[in-house]
Amino acid sequence: MTRQIVLDTETTGLSAEGGDRIIELGCVELLNRKLTGNNLHFYFNPGRDSHEDALKVHGISNEFLRDKPKFSELAPDILEYLQGAEIIIHNAAFDVGFLNKELELTGRPALKTYVGSVTDTLAMAKEMFPGKRNSLDALCDRLEVDNSGRTLHGALLDAELLADVYINMTRGQDALLVADEADDSAGGISVAAIDLRSLSLPVLPASEQEVALHAEVLTQIDKSSGGKTIWRKFQTA
Repeated sequence: MTRQIVLDTETTGLSAEGGDRIIELGCVELLNRKLTGNNLHFYFNPGRDSHEDALKVHGISNEFLRDKPKFSELAPDILEYLQGAEIIIHNAAFDVGFLNKELELTGRPALKTYVGSVTDTLAMAKEMFPGKRNSLDALCDRLEVDNSGRTLHGALLDAELLADVYINMTRGQDALLVADEADDSAGGISVAAIDLRSLSLPVLPASEQEVALHAEVLTQIDKSSGGKTIWRKFQTA
């Protein structure tokens, strides 16, 4: 069972090394690419005020955070929740840098020690949509994810939006996978393995019109990527 955590933070400013701290953490859990509702959401007292520009982005007042726990107090719960999962973050270097600094301040090793891997959706988006704006809002518009409720940045809301964006960006990538054996432990359902070797699948060749339309689509994709598509390289090799 694939466990993924879509994660976002809000901070007092832009520089973890310069003393800025995390003030909000939002996490959304996906199991086999489906939302489970087992989310994690915390506010933290950073021990310092947010920069004015940061306040304009997240709108979380310094007064609101005064009675919130320190990150160090909740670090064990956070790490237990993230343990072994694939972490999905938009502009991962920023959030991971802040998380590593918070863990360092508690005497703990870096985030990579606890998680399975980190996937950066910003890097994915730049590869999929070269030359285009790839902010979270831009991706929501492009992939038809409703972000009408996002007037300010919020860690949990942004994680929920990013989960929808990620699923849309990777839609279909698992459609052709056939598992030898599946076990849904949550529902108590076992699915027996199917031997596909006995099946004889018909071959349906594409018509001339379909081949022409396919070639036209490939040409359009190649043009939009600036001639960087892989199949063109193989054709000229």
